[in-house]
Amino acid sequence: MRRLYIFDTTLRDGEQSLGITLNVNEKLEIGKQLVKLGVDIIEAGFPASSPGDLDSVRTIAREVKGAIICGLSRTVERDIDCCAEALREAEYPRIHTGIAVSPVHMERKLRLSPDQVIEAAVAAVKRSKKYVGDVEFYAEDAFRSDPPFLVRVLEKVIEAGATVVNIPDTVGYATPWEYGELVSYVMNHVRNIGRAVVSIHCHNDLGMATANALAGIKAGASQVEGTINGIGERAGNTSLEEVVMAIYTQRGRYGVEMGVNTREISATSRLVSRISGVPVPSHKAIVGANAFMHASGIHQDGILKERTTYEIINPDVVGVPRNRIVLSARSGRHALKHRLGELGYHVGREDLETVYQSFLQLADQKREIFDQDLHALME
Repeated sequence: MRRLYIFDTTLRDGEQSLGITLNVNEKLEIGKQLVKLGVDIIEAGFPASSPGDLDSVRTIAREVKGAIICGLSRTVERDIDCCAEALREAEYPRIHTGIAVSPVHMERKLRLSPDQVIEAAVAAVKRSKKYVGDVEFYAEDAFRSDPPFLVRVLEKVIEAGATVVNIPDTVGYATPWEYGELVSYVMNHVRNIGRAVVSIHCHNDLGMATANALAGIKAGASQVEGTINGIGERAGNTSLEEVVMAIYTQRGRYGVEMGVNTREISATSRLVSRISGVPVPSHKAIVGANAFMHASGIHQDGILKERTTYEIINPDVVGVPRNRIVLSARSGRHALKHRLGELGYHVGREDLETVYQSFLQLADQKREIFDQDLHALME
């Protein structure tokens, strides 16, 4: 099985979410929790973007140990030099530099020819290699690039010393089958691809970031980039917790192994939500309040008989103490009797129907029945 490296960009791409600005101490707290979670790489920020970000990356590089600390830069000498300075005290430093490679970006944003883009990419990687041994190159908007040109760029930057090449779907335009095909194309056509780790970075504009990331991993990528709770630019990034647990539940299908401590997922999600001020939707996969909640009477009956009838993940695995059965008008007799038993009421078969009918009358008036309601009902 090949190793899948987990690259967390919560502190960089995640912070780009509208309204999120994290100070040094907040970033440091999240960074230390990410080490407990077991991510391999922490992208701490974009040092050249502001003095505050420079200070944050420098502090994380100095104080957070146990993971590669990465800083982002453009193919601009000042960016690279600033990034190197910020990472100077890192245990394992990485510079993440790159440039856009799609026609629309090259023509309309950069106003550079394809050959000029390649020249800038190679120069940036070579300059980065003067400072650190571990250099990642991102081919911005790779999914909308011309694949043969993308191959040329990646071959040149690997030749220049890039240890990781990142193939982003920067605007969330891909579908899983198309993104998987692009990663396969890169794996099969870049002649020196064996000298670098292939990384994937997907955005969620069409709601397919997690699916696209999984397709990229299936196609051969060995590093996945994303954020906790899926926060990030516009509609967000790949949710790392979703990718991790999708692989965890179906390990045999992907042929990869990870170093993640899944029991820290829930705690990490809550920390990021609290510090960023971005609430986790109740229906959010893995970490939402409803992720292990059961309201249907049919589901509740199944869960009480055998958890795996309606749960593909044991809540303990992601750090959630237990599943939650919600009592409502949709609940059945089995769930009601079970909860009453937990509260100390032992209802015989002959009385259960009477209690259940009273329960339904109350449940039709309230969205959810709580323990105090049950105490009142039984009294």
